[in-house]
Amino acid sequence: MIHDDIESFAAALAPMRPLAGLDLGTKTIGVAISDRLHGVATPQETVKRKKFTLDANRLLAILKDREVGGIVLGLPRNMDGSEGPRCQSTRAFARNFAQLWDGPIAFWDERLSTVAAERALIEADTSRAKRAELIDHVAASFILQGALDRMHHLKNA
Repeated sequence: MIHDDIESFAAALAPMRPLAGLDLGTKTIGVAISDRLHGVATPQETVKRKKFTLDANRLLAILKDREVGGIVLGLPRNMDGSEGPRCQSTRAFARNFAQLWDGPIAFWDERLSTVAAERALIEADTSRAKRAELIDHVAASFILQGALDRMHHLKNA
C-alpha cells in the first residue's frame, strides 16, 4: 500500500523489520537500509537501472534478503514544493512496484538530499571518482534517515 504521509506509513509497519530507502534516478537506484529499531539508515548499494522488471527483481531480492518491512521513496519535488515530471515518474514506479511487493511504501521529500550526500562525502575526503560511485546510496540513506527521524519524533510527541 502506498502512503502519502509518514504517519499512516508508520502505523502500517510491522514491528522489528528494517526499512529501505530508495533514491530513484534515471540511471541508478540508491538503496539504504535501516536497523530493526528504525534508528539509523545505512547506505547499501547502487542498482544500475536497466528495465523495470530487472530493476524490480534486484530490489525484491534485497528486500527479501534484508527482511525489509517498508520502503521510503525519495520524492524529487521542485524547490518551490511543486511536483514535476520526476515526481510523476517516482509515483509511477511506486504504483508498479506495489503490484509486485505487498509492504507499505511512503514518499519522503528528497530536496537537497544529493547535495547533503555530496557534502558528507567531500568532508570525508572521498575522491571524485569514488563519490560518483557512492553518491546514490548515500543520498538514499539521507532520505531514509529523514523519514526515520520524523517517525521517531511522532512516536515521542
